[in-house]
Amino acid sequence: MGKGGNQGEGATEREAPMPTFSWEEIQKHNLRTDKWLVIDRKVYNITKWSSRHPGGQRVIGHYAGEDATDAFLAFHRDLDFVRKFMKPLLIGELAPEEPSQDRGKNSQITEDFRALRKAAEDMNLFKSNHLFFLLLLAHIIVLESIAWFIIFYFGNGWIPTIITAFVLATSQAQAGWLQHDYGHLSVFKKSAWNHVVHKFIIGHLKGASANWWNHRHFQHHAKPNIFNKDPDVNMLHVLVLGESQPIEYGKKKLKYLPYNHQHEYFLLIGPPMLIPMYFQYQIITTMITRRDWVDLAWAVSYYARFFITYVPFYGILGAVLFLNFIRFLESHWFVWVTQMNHLVMEIDHEPYRDWFSSQLGATCNVEQSFFNDWFSGHLNFQIEHHLFPTMPRHNFHKVAPLVKSLCAKHGIKYQEKPLLRAMLDIIRCLKKSGELWLDAYLHK
Repeated sequence: MGKGGNQGEGATEREAPMPTFSWEEIQKHNLRTDKWLVIDRKVYNITKWSSRHPGGQRVIGHYAGEDATDAFLAFHRDLDFVRKFMKPLLIGELAPEEPSQDRGKNSQITEDFRALRKAAEDMNLFKSNHLFFLLLLAHIIVLESIAWFIIFYFGNGWIPTIITAFVLATSQAQAGWLQHDYGHLSVFKKSAWNHVVHKFIIGHLKGASANWWNHRHFQHHAKPNIFNKDPDVNMLHVLVLGESQPIEYGKKKLKYLPYNHQHEYFLLIGPPMLIPMYFQYQIITTMITRRDWVDLAWAVSYYARFFITYVPFYGILGAVLFLNFIRFLESHWFVWVTQMNHLVMEIDHEPYRDWFSSQLGATCNVEQSFFNDWFSGHLNFQIEHHLFPTMPRHNFHKVAPLVKSLCAKHGIKYQEKPLLRAMLDIIRCLKKSGELWLDAYLHK
């Protein structure tokens, strides 16, 4: 039990002593209807407020019963503004004899990582170059213009159509990386400005939903590669991932699909179908069911612009097929880039590790080059991006040596690969997981 009074929401009176709690007590409050968390040794009851959390209630709920200090620092730019909302939620603090970290997490790694973050702040690595992001937006608009000009000048024959589809798929992929920057609040100091531009890019340039992306993607960052917390590893029984899940499925004789062949059928249903089928359906249904009319209006503006531009050349049915072919091409690009950094890493149930170790265990890098940076939207620096989500991507290469040094100090593996090998590793890891499933299915 906690050593003190009020356990409801709301700050205690100033003259009353601050209630203190043990980790044992705090960890009991990790339910959907009862959520406490710790930031800088202060205990907050977020049960009722979590539904109003701008990043979604799931992402903050994933830290119920835990220390969330490093996640809090990672996701928020304007800490003074955010702390205004936290004051009414304060219910106490950790008891003096309690360690700052729960469940025996490595306090030395945490201390060293926070010193690293402070060094990055002193080096102004969280300050963005606005010209860099303006040029990225400009090159997307240029690609869109080139695509229209090809069809306008050369006509709607097969060759101009295919070339135009590749140009538009490129603009869509690049717009995807750019909306990612604004969604992470890594461009402007003020969150509101990032949100406005984010809605424009993901809505008007891509036809998707900013809120859908935020609620999904922030969960991935908070608990990467953790079953039941990271939606990116929720494969709906289509794939088995990591080492524990295949064995678990095998022992239970679960065979929704022939998982020993998943490295083969992945090529048929993963890259080709994720965006044009699964994401597109999920985005539209989410906006409608949640009555997210602002995001829906932005998305409608994209589709209106696309069909006004291309229906005169292809007709309505032809424009629909053309759009889905573009989505088909973009989907390949998106899947290979996003999965080469994560799918090949540790995927398991919650291990309760410190922020630095958990992010390093779930991410790896791809070698830097001008092409790799552009092709992946600097997600070839996935490690640095996960450690510092609000850092502008053009500074990842500057903080990388500091991250490597900290990894070397604590014996944590820092993985960096060539681009082609990183992509081929996706197939290798799926094949390995499939073999683990088959062995458990037949022999355990």
